[in-house]
Amino acid sequence: MKKIISLSIYLLVIGVLNTYSQSIFGKWKTIDDETGNEKSIVEIYQKDGKAYAKIIQLLEKGKEDKVCDKCKGANKNKPIKGMVIINGLSKDDDEWNGAKILDPKTGKEYKCYITLDTPNKLKVRGYIGFALIGRTQYWHRLAE
Repeated sequence: MKKIISLSIYLLVIGVLNTYSQSIFGKWKTIDDETGNEKSIVEIYQKDGKAYAKIIQLLEKGKEDKVCDKCKGANKNKPIKGMVIINGLSKDDDEWNGAKILDPKTGKEYKCYITLDTPNKLKVRGYIGFALIGRTQYWHRLAE
């Protein structure tokens, strides 16, 4: 009986961990697709059934307190750390889409979608018009 209870608890814990690792939510390390350098830590979170992403740490030396001088509107000259860069993605099967992503480096916004490439690798696609014309970055899940 003890073995059955222990096995049940073990399977439950594995199931919960596996479900979490299949989620887009959590902390991700971003990599500059042009240089290959680590850029930031982004937290993806859920609010009212939508997904949002916020920069929680800048990793480039000397740029930890950088502001978004090329941004427009409310983000103009605001600190990049703490800035929401994805605002309100909706789930569509295995993809999250229907919102824009802000590139603080250029201040430009692009349509975007995100999908899990693997449980610990996130595909982030920003594009103008059609998804074929754009740029893809891969973010890597941080171990909690």
